[in-house]
Amino acid sequence: MINIQKLKNILRMWLPAAVIITLLSGLTYTIAQQVLRMSANDPQIQLAEDAANMLTSGQSPESVLPASRVDIATGLAPYVVVFDNSGKAIASSGLLHNQFPTLPSGVLDAARERGEDRITWQPEPGVRSAVVVTHYGGARPGFVMAGRSLRESEARSEQLLLLVGAAGIAILFAALVAIAFSEIVFSNR
Repeated sequence: MINIQKLKNILRMWLPAAVIITLLSGLTYTIAQQVLRMSANDPQIQLAEDAANMLTSGQSPESVLPASRVDIATGLAPYVVVFDNSGKAIASSGLLHNQFPTLPSGVLDAARERGEDRITWQPEPGVRSAVVVTHYGGARPGFVMAGRSLRESEARSEQLLLLVGAAGIAILFAALVAIAFSEIVFSNR
């Protein structure tokens, strides 16, 4: 039979472990979620940089676009948008409501200043893309935006949260059982 003192001892030993387990579970989720989100930019980095190099060397904006058009609101394929130096879209393989997409001027200003900007772009509720915007030079400078839907990446993040949460709860329970067993067995000696 477990008395009140033993319960207090179990709780006293388990609470610090519970705090550490919870913090480590949160840290694990945060790191893994950030890796998922950052890797969502990988194709767009290549698309934007390659298109910027081709545009700098004088190729036409239409020649750097992927062959097929993408509805940004529903499609998963990467898309490319070419903007002139003032920020006006002049060619695009991605359309939003059959229109060329527009970006906030701050994104273009950041890309102009740093050469590139990587953002999560939400042009309207429920439509989120991982976007890389690169500034290019040459005779007709401007910007290239390469984007791709975050729908699958965000679904993976939700699955990750469930997995880490379930694992954290299981570890909390296992720690409680181990501490209780230790207190019951070893305190009787």
